[in-house]
Amino acid sequence: MSPVFPMLTVLSMFYYMCLRRRARTATRGEMNSRRAIESNTRALPINVEIVQYAKEVLDFSSHYGSENSMSYTMWNLAGIPNVYPSSGDFTQTAVFRTYGTWWDRCPSARLPFKRTPPTFCSQDYVELAFEEPVYPTAVHILETYHPGAVVRILACSANPYSQNPPAEVRRLLQASCSTVRWEILWSEAPTKVNGPQARQFTPCIKQINFPTNLIRLEVNSSLLDYYTELDAVVLHGVKERPVLSLKASMIDMNDIDEDEDEEKYGCGMDTLNKQFSVVTLREWPTNGYFDKLPYELIQLILSHLTVPDLCRLAQTCKLLYQHCCDPLQYIHLSLQPYWARINDTSLEYLQSRCTLIQWLNLSWTGNRGAISVSGFSRFLKVCGSELVRLELSCGHFLNETCLEVITEMCPNLQELNLSSCDKIPPQAFNHIAKVGSLKRLILYRTKVEQTALLSILNFCSELQHLSLGSCVMIEDYDLIASMMGAKCKKLRSLDLWRCKNITENGIAELASGCQLLEELDLGWCPTLQSSTGCFTNLARKLPNLQKLFLTANRSVCDTDIEELAANCTRLRQLDILGTRMVSPASLRKLLESCKDLSLLDVSFCSQIDNRVVLELNANFPNVFIKKSFTQ
Repeated sequence: MSPVFPMLTVLSMFYYMCLRRRARTATRGEMNSRRAIESNTRALPINVEIVQYAKEVLDFSSHYGSENSMSYTMWNLAGIPNVYPSSGDFTQTAVFRTYGTWWDRCPSARLPFKRTPPTFCSQDYVELAFEEPVYPTAVHILETYHPGAVVRILACSANPYSQNPPAEVRRLLQASCSTVRWEILWSEAPTKVNGPQARQFTPCIKQINFPTNLIRLEVNSSLLDYYTELDAVVLHGVKERPVLSLKASMIDMNDIDEDEDEEKYGCGMDTLNKQFSVVTLREWPTNGYFDKLPYELIQLILSHLTVPDLCRLAQTCKLLYQHCCDPLQYIHLSLQPYWARINDTSLEYLQSRCTLIQWLNLSWTGNRGAISVSGFSRFLKVCGSELVRLELSCGHFLNETCLEVITEMCPNLQELNLSSCDKIPPQAFNHIAKVGSLKRLILYRTKVEQTALLSILNFCSELQHLSLGSCVMIEDYDLIASMMGAKCKKLRSLDLWRCKNITENGIAELASGCQLLEELDLGWCPTLQSSTGCFTNLARKLPNLQKLFLTANRSVCDTDIEELAANCTRLRQLDILGTRMVSPASLRKLLESCKDLSLLDVSFCSQIDNRVVLELNANFPNVFIKKSFTQ
């Protein structure tokens, strides 16, 4: 017999065994779905693809719009498209708060955390709920202006509309010892898209082994020339788990390697307890050249590793375990890149290593029960004494007890970020007044009330940076501004974005008392009128201004621009979007006087047409002049 025939027989048997194994593991719905798809001639397929728009916006990190309206808010992502396929700047779309790198060049810019893995570049997110849980086959994102911001798409095992997960989800959660599982459907580094025109973005997503009706988009707008605008998200999927396609595009080898690596070495953040509680470690007669290196030099080398890499390295030998668990490696710790896997267990096993921690970033972590109030409190009681900076943006597990623990256990705290922590009750913010050393406080989109804020301003006189953007529960911003002028003499940046009731009286108190101000955001403050002289007063009393946003104030006029040109020559960024009263002549004076000006937004300024913008661009090439359009 020819040797070819035994080989064919073996291959045939192997193929037969694979088919039998697939038949045993596939569910009845999968087999029926396969038959229905392949036959394509009999009754309707059982696994018909479902197409659905987002039913509800559950959570988001920021938006350009107001908390009390629909214009430019994330809530516009729910339902069918409002704008697509049109291109341009439309109020009916979802817009995030920032774009480009302009906010990183301001006096209020914060230093980045080291050890952020290069694969994590997300700056904002939005979570969308859909009616039916499905196994996703495609996600379409309708982008109507300056596309290209989306960098990650994730699916969640939790059903926002049901407390009883299906059997396959329960098995996955039991295997991973977690309550919620997130899976990355698609991820890519930020890319520059040529042109601001609308598009339908449909990346190739990977298959997952659980149904989902909760999709999360993460964005990075650093490469964009202007605000990105999203109109709708469409989820395609099937009710029954599809048979794995043999097409190569459905299998990402990078994903396979990553999963295998995580299983082999246990480097996932959800297995911190296993990694750091290793008892049996390899013992060698010597540690090679590491025995000859000074302790400090090894520490310096390891300081360049990410947290998962430290976890992996700690399992190699006792010497490196000692180095990887040294509290000096955790002086600055950002857990935001691992938000989906951080839980109480993670914090518990990090406690002994974070006793000297000074910077801690827990932004985006702990939601949907991953971190409990008691788990957070236990961690800070052990690790809070040296904390100087604490980032808790979008921490929806935070309550009054948490703020009380922060103020009691972190006596040296200088920076506190509670941005979009909209579940904290109003009375809880009174505790912040106990931290007299605060220099930076971010309360964007929180429920802080006037009484608590007055107490904070009264006792935290060291404040240099304060963000009160979209704080809608403050009744009298004039009173707040007066307190700032009296108590916060060191204030350098102030965000009053969409503050609804400040008047020229509050601006006068602020300008008189806070003369070190370098950055002031008064965007979308409708009660300020140029005719009262408030902007002239600002320009004359705040000569150090580098950034001034007067967005959507239609009363800004030539006189205000000329006063800025005469008094604020250090100005770098100016936003006067929406005014009808500014002429090209006053802008030329401003550009000639303010040599450091790099950003000028004149969108929807009726006297500044495209011809004027082109002329100014030619004469002042170092200034980015923004003018949006509506098609």
